[in-house]
Amino acid sequence: MKVERVVPNLVVSDLEVAVRQHTETLGLRVVMDHGWIVTLSDDAGHQLSLMTADATAPVNPDVSVFVDDVHEALSSAIEAGVEIVHPLTFEPWGVTRFFYRDASGRVVNVGTHT
Repeated sequence: MKVERVVPNLVVSDLEVAVRQHTETLGLRVVMDHGWIVTLSDDAGHQLSLMTADATAPVNPDVSVFVDDVHEALSSAIEAGVEIVHPLTFEPWGVTRFFYRDASGRVVNVGTHT
């Protein structure tokens, strides 16, 4: 399995204000907007996601890690004994993902574009 991208997820109370602040301050642009999560990026592919509440999961992830083989990642997570807090799910926006909680309580969204 290869990690392709890591994106921090900031939980915000006002998505519109947060998008404006981060685009104006950092010069990032909107590359994805689902209404509950907006991902900002620069020309080099550095990304930051802003979200209110995850549309299909019971918790908000702290970070998203995109991999080339999400099934292998899930097997590794199970072998590592981490708590799976959102099962492997094909999401309607074209991502297959699962969430796990690490020992410090951080939630990691692991996914791949499908």
